[in-house]
Amino acid sequence: MKQVLIKQGQIVVEDVPAPQVEPGTILVGVRYSCISVGTELAGIRESGEALWKRALRYPDKAKKAMRMVADQGISRTLAYARGKLAAGSPTGYSAAGIVLEAGAGVDDLRPGDRVACAGAQCSHHAEVIRVPRNLATSIPDPVDFAAASTTTLGAIALQGVRRATPTLGETFVVIGLGILGQLTSQLLRANGCRVVGVDLLGERIALAVSLGMNAGMVPEEGHSIEQVFRLTDGVGADGVIITAASPSDRIVSTAFQMCRKKGRVVLVGDVGLDLNRNDIYQKELDFLVSSSYGPGRYDRRYEEEGLDYPVAYVRWTENRNMGEYLRLLSEEKVRIAPLIGATYPLAEAPRAYAQAQAEHGRPLMVLLRYPESADARRSIVAINPSRSKPRPGLVKVAFVGAGEFGKAVLLPAIQSLPNLFSLGAVVGRAGANATATARSCGAQYATTEYHQVLKDPEIDAVMIATRHHLHASMTVEALRAGKHVFVEKPLALTVEELETIRTFYERQATNEPTPILMTGFNRRFSPHIQRVCELTARRSGSMIITYRMNAGYIPLTHWVHGPEGGGRNRGEACHIYDLFGALTGSQVTSVQANAIRPVTGHYQAADNFVATIKFQDGSLATLTYTALGSIAYPKEQMEVFVDGMVIAMNDYRQVDVIGSAGRGVRTVSPEKGHKQEIEAFGIAVQQGGPWPIPLWQQLQATKISFEVETCLQSR
Repeated sequence: MKQVLIKQGQIVVEDVPAPQVEPGTILVGVRYSCISVGTELAGIRESGEALWKRALRYPDKAKKAMRMVADQGISRTLAYARGKLAAGSPTGYSAAGIVLEAGAGVDDLRPGDRVACAGAQCSHHAEVIRVPRNLATSIPDPVDFAAASTTTLGAIALQGVRRATPTLGETFVVIGLGILGQLTSQLLRANGCRVVGVDLLGERIALAVSLGMNAGMVPEEGHSIEQVFRLTDGVGADGVIITAASPSDRIVSTAFQMCRKKGRVVLVGDVGLDLNRNDIYQKELDFLVSSSYGPGRYDRRYEEEGLDYPVAYVRWTENRNMGEYLRLLSEEKVRIAPLIGATYPLAEAPRAYAQAQAEHGRPLMVLLRYPESADARRSIVAINPSRSKPRPGLVKVAFVGAGEFGKAVLLPAIQSLPNLFSLGAVVGRAGANATATARSCGAQYATTEYHQVLKDPEIDAVMIATRHHLHASMTVEALRAGKHVFVEKPLALTVEELETIRTFYERQATNEPTPILMTGFNRRFSPHIQRVCELTARRSGSMIITYRMNAGYIPLTHWVHGPEGGGRNRGEACHIYDLFGALTGSQVTSVQANAIRPVTGHYQAADNFVATIKFQDGSLATLTYTALGSIAYPKEQMEVFVDGMVIAMNDYRQVDVIGSAGRGVRTVSPEKGHKQEIEAFGIAVQQGGPWPIPLWQQLQATKISFEVETCLQSR
């Protein structure tokens, strides 16, 4: 399918694989989409900025990059950042089209239904989009696709009006008569208000007046504050809604001065906010901010997981705002056609954006029109067909899940081993990301269809780096298809999932080769841990191992804590359970765990706990896992007490040996074993040798995480 992307300040239209339907979502064949002249053009400008300028603009992202430098090294971090810039990003957040397919759990929308869609995470300028149910609403019969494609902007304007709580007969001022201001003016009129508009351009004022606005003014032509008081018999505006975009602080100050006592000001646009206390205090004004489409916006549970808010408690959600805007269009309470400045076919998207950025004659709104393409749902795009016949002996791999970790760590490791691997395909949920990743890595093709690579006879192995809840099911499907599997940790999230994997191997005939399974327990392959194993290989007795993970805080709304992640114990601490197994080489006899009972909702039990594992050889291992500490302190430290020695590992940078002549290890940057684990997997597949991690140890580490989880949830 075709999709619009922003690449380093430029607009391009590229072929990418179409998305696949998922539970709680619908696939939509787009007919029209709406270009947001303000938001999207700002994104284009930012995409062309140098990295250092972005760092200054977004200090939080700069801090994240610095943490990645500390964890992965500067070369990997820079390579990842440059690759991300070169890949481009999807754009668009308002579209309308026809339902092609409804996922499990979506019962009220069916193929053929007409829908309007919102959301910067999904409603892109693309021929086919996958939209969560709460971000789509049915289009009333009188409304055409072109008008319905503006639903996001309409919902934003409507939410701003709701925040202002206008009543019949009140006078409101709208500052900024761009598209949001034009819609706001009409919505206020539909609510029975008198509307005064303020804008720098006379033609925008004239347009708004022609659509029902009562009066308008250009600030430079007179004293707009005094004029508002003249128009309101000296009372002042009951409220002001700011829909302008400007860094100036004067706009919000002007809005306050226009109001009567006890008035209210609502900010919808993006303006300077250096507030003057006297502007607000003497009149006891209310200053409110309107958050995009309405309640539910920026709530992942609402938007992605489909959790609706009860209408009795939250009358107007973002979805209900979308539907109400479309109803107003159908009843002609709001007129959108005069606000649409131009419509371009999808193939001419660069020209459409060029007009939207024109210095003179810039339209308020530009639409993209889509062809009814028969091949729009193609789930595979060829990137580098010449790779279809790699050098004999190489392991041809399909990489599944092109997320940040995969692109920053695993794929570079694969590329650094050209004598072992040939990258056949990249599989991703988002076609644009899969295509960009495949192109940067030289893969043969990109796809959004996992089963495509399972059916590909040339693919020898799959590497799975999706979110955790998919690991086990994808692993089993690949094993049954005869593919070797490298799956990032955790191997499974439930006992049932793990049992399915165990059963697969138990039922395999002993005289037939079975596909290799390797879980991404990378730490055992670190040169630091390999040195610890060498030092303890000839031990005469049991060990005491203490491991401390200063894991850092992750907000409870993050996917890691939810059903997709399985929590921090199963999702991350399993690394250490495997490490204990690697060091002891022994089976577990008992598992205990105790957690800090959270006294506030800031933490949960799996954030702060101590797990104690006893092994058959008598060794005792403890993991202290905490989110209470400072990220300025090393993340991971281990001490091994054995045979009169103390072996101390500090954050995979240093191993010290005390009480023995044995030498330690030092590395400039952290070496957690990612490349080494990938190499070990490739050699095992290529040579048919022993598994890098025995199956029983992979199963054991995962079982330990389940037993720890049971302890954490029961205490």
